[in-house]
Parts: sequence; C-alpha cells; structure tokens
Amino acid sequence: MANALRPARLGPGDVVKVGATGMRTRPMRAFLSALGIAIGIAAMVAVVGISSSSGAELDRTLASLGTNLLTVAPGTTLTGEQAKLPLEAEPMIGRISGVRTVSAIGRLPAAKVYRNAKIPIIETNGIAVYAARVNLPAATGVRLRDGVWLNDATGSYPAVVLGAAAAQRLGIGHAGPDTQVLVGGVWFTVVGVLETAPLAPELDSAALIGWPAATSVLGFDGHPTMVYTRSDDARVAAVREVLGSTANPEAPNEVEVSRPSDALAAKQAAGAAFTGLLLGLGVVALLVGGVGVANTMVISVLERRAEIGLRRSLGATRGQIRTQFLAESLLLSALGGAGGVLVGSAVTAGYASYQGWPVVVPVWAFAGGLGATLAIGALAGLYPAIRASRLSPTEALRG
Repeated sequence: MANALRPARLGPGDVVKVGATGMRTRPMRAFLSALGIAIGIAAMVAVVGISSSSGAELDRTLASLGTNLLTVAPGTTLTGEQAKLPLEAEPMIGRISGVRTVSAIGRLPAAKVYRNAKIPIIETNGIAVYAARVNLPAATGVRLRDGVWLNDATGSYPAVVLGAAAAQRLGIGHAGPDTQVLVGGVWFTVVGVLETAPLAPELDSAALIGWPAATSVLGFDGHPTMVYTRSDDARVAAVREVLGSTANPEAPNEVEVSRPSDALAAKQAAGAAFTGLLLGLGVVALLVGGVGVANTMVISVLERRAEIGLRRSLGATRGQIRTQFLAESLLLSALGGAGGVLVGSAVTAGYASYQGWPVVVPVWAFAGGLGATLAIGALAGLYPAIRASRLSPTEALRG
C-alpha cells in the first residue's frame, strides 16, 4: 500500500518567509499599514513619556516644597507654661520606622545679636539665636547664598551662619573671616549666609551657631525647640501619628506636631490623575492600532483570494494559510510597534529637554508597547486568517 501523503510542515523560518510575502509584494501598502500602527504606538509612548517626565518634574517641584517634612515643637503644660522637649527627643524620633533624616535647632532666648558693640541694647532687629545641628540643611532644604555651612569643626568654635533676613538687617552681604557680629556678647565670625528658607521661615531671621559652641560658649541647655524630620512619602501620616508620643513619652500632650504638607496631598492626587490619563490614552492608541491592523488584513484577504486558491490547490492546508496571514499580521504589528516606540521615545526626549524636565520613559512603555502591539496584531489578524483558511480552492480561484 502506498504511503499516505502528508502536508509539509512549516518551520519558524518558513513561517516568517511566507508571512513576509504579502509585505514584499505590496511594500507601499505594508509601509502605510505599519505607519498607521507606528503612529498609534508613538502617540501612546509619547503620551506616557511626556506625562511621566512631567510627573517627575512635578514630584521634584513638590519635593522642594517639603511634602515629607514634619516638625516637632514644644507646646504648653497644663498650667500654661512653656514646655520643653526632652534631651533624647532627636535620637528617639530617629528610630521611628520611615524617618530618613532628623535635625534640630535650639533657641537661646537670652542671647542677642548686634553688628557691633555700639548698637543700643534694645535694637535687636528681631534676630533670634539658635543652636543648630550640622545636618540642618538636609532636613529643611535651606541653601547657602554665600559662604559655607557649619561642620563638626566650625560648630565647636564661635562661627555663625545668618538667615537671609538677619543678614539684611545687620547690613551683611557676604561671609568672610573679617566679618564678625556680637552674639550673646561674644564675637562670632560669619561663615555663611542663607537663602530664604520657605520650608523653615524661622531660619530667615536667625543667627545659627554650632550645638557644641552654643553649649560651651553661651551656656545652652541642650533642649531642642524645633525638630525637623524627613520621612518616606508613603509613611508621613503614620510617622505623624507617633511623633508626639515618641518625642516626649511622659507628656505627649505637651508636643506640637505639624500636619503633613498640602503639597503631599497634591502630589498624591497628581500621581493618581497621571495614572488614569496614561491608562486611558494608552488603551485608545492600542485600539486605533488594532483597528488599522484588522482593516489591512481583511483587505489583504479579499485582494489575495487567487493566491490563497492557488496555494490551496497546490496542497497548502487550512492551518498553513491561517499561519501565513497571522504571521503577516504579527510582522506588520512588530514593524509598526518598534518604529512607534522609537519615534515616541524621541518625541519625549525632545519635548522634555525643551521644557527642561527630566527625561523619563518607563521601561513598561517599551515592553508594553511592543507586547501590546503584538497581542492586538494577533487578535486583529485572527479573523482574517481564519476567513482566508476557510476559502475553498475552487471558490478562491474563481474569485
């Protein structure tokens, strides 16, 4: 008995070749089809990239406004007197989970600041003297306009950093070894002048000296009057709940804790809005690309009925016909998706650079763009592929 004839199997290379046949024989139509897909994917990637870059810029701006900054200050006792924070308040707060940075200042109410010894005692210009930790700029975000900040060395000697308003009131425009002011009756060298501190306005009219120098030179008692904390954005509310009891476990009612910044709520709301925007526009772009692929493949089946009939009459199975048209759909989608990702990334980089934003294109936009394009292409090409495989050889040749 003669062996039954079996249809030839198509390997992966053969599938790619037959799938690319329609693209090679009709290059302009394939180009226009891929271009339509590329435009949709480029729009999606550009929208995602530009929105992500804008969101990163917004996060950077909001971070500079202290979205995660909380302050702890002494309140009043039950008898109405001014309370004090314990000496251990800072290290105890630093142990709270989620707290990244802790710093503090301590008020020296008896110390006054004068430009020279000839200024009348009553003309203090409203300048307050504070002992300051060396990491205060990291916690408050304050920047230097001139000079340097206190460090472990200068913090132990008569060196002072003036706030923006304090320097203006004293008539000091820059720091230097020859610039000195009287602080508590002791000459202090002005080593730095601060910019305006929007997150800590009390520093604007302050004269800041090192914690050790305040203790040894001016008799500071060591109790902080303001503790600054930086926390993870997601943990700000939780940190705030325990700040009072952690700073003063014996009398948490005598502690005043600032509420989370309004900027944090704005940041969270903006993040949710951007997420919804990206999802909505991404879905629309993918649907547009899918409709383009489906339309192209349906027309291709109608135009290539003679080719389908000829291949069927030469022995091609329905499965091979389905594979051919499905492969062509996937190739068109892959070509358009890759081009769209590149174009969208370039548009994002150009626009973000023009606006001065950080360039951010999420990795999922690349992988999602290509993966979603292939998935949409497969779904869009499935019906035309099935329709082509169902054509009988005689009907296709007659058409």
